[in-house]
Amino acid sequence: MKVKDFNSYRAPNRKPWGVLLCLLVIGLLVYWFFVRERKPELASNEVIVESGETVPSVPMGDDDDMVEVDIPVTPTADVALLMDEATQLAAEDRLVDARKKYLLALHQAADPAVCRQIEKKVTPINIDLVMSPRQMPEKQDCLVKSGDSLDRIARRYGTTTELIQKSNLLMNPNLIKVGDRLRVFTGKFEMVASKTRHDLVITMNDEFFKRYKVGTGRFGKTPVGTFVIREKIKEPVWWRPDGREVSFGDKDNILGTRWLSMRATGDTEDVRGYGIHGTWAPESVGSASSAGCLRMLNAEVEELFVFIPLGTPVTIVE
Repeated sequence: MKVKDFNSYRAPNRKPWGVLLCLLVIGLLVYWFFVRERKPELASNEVIVESGETVPSVPMGDDDDMVEVDIPVTPTADVALLMDEATQLAAEDRLVDARKKYLLALHQAADPAVCRQIEKKVTPINIDLVMSPRQMPEKQDCLVKSGDSLDRIARRYGTTTELIQKSNLLMNPNLIKVGDRLRVFTGKFEMVASKTRHDLVITMNDEFFKRYKVGTGRFGKTPVGTFVIREKIKEPVWWRPDGREVSFGDKDNILGTRWLSMRATGDTEDVRGYGIHGTWAPESVGSASSAGCLRMLNAEVEELFVFIPLGTPVTIVE
């Protein structure tokens, strides 16, 4: 080959496809990891609702495993107005009037979620009115007479000695004297327990008072029907099925701090050994977890113990 042939030689006109492909792959990776705007991720236990808010998810499974989720629901205009008026009255410490407004709103509300919102608002008002010296239509002033005791007065008005003592701020229930004026609650309580919802609803003079979570019997063992409270015991002893006594405070005593036994009424089958009691296992409340009794948190059964008198009707439904 001659020298001039070298000068006229041209390399083949090839495009660097391999290099371009590598650069493209690298660019896509950079975009994917560093440039692309990522959407916010949800925690594994959250779901999106239509309002755009996130709420804890509800695990799937049996009813006993379901977790109740409170999703804010907007009440109708008339119910919302009543709730606003009740809130304002409560802020002004006009609790009797606030209670009336909330109960009126509860009667008019159709959505169960709205009803729960109203219940949560009116419950502390109900407790404050009943448990304090405040006046309310369901209370009467009582003048202590010769021979009176808190127990005698409680039986006369159909209430409890504990409630008279607490609502009148009496430090010593035995130190009442002739001429003392006591404010005594005269309303009538009833209780309805639902095995499906695992709750206990208290009404006072046929109006909502408070809703408690309860544990019910495993395998549906809680009896249904009508009952009355027969006996109330503080710091109860538990008798095992084999007849052995388990004293209060023993780790094997399953009754917690209070025991309210029930007696069947009407056509309900006569059952023994059933009642409402506390528990040292708070995680068991709100599910089918007991041997058949209604199980409550100790603090809540202690509160119930104060205002529920003997003879209070109890209805248990599926």
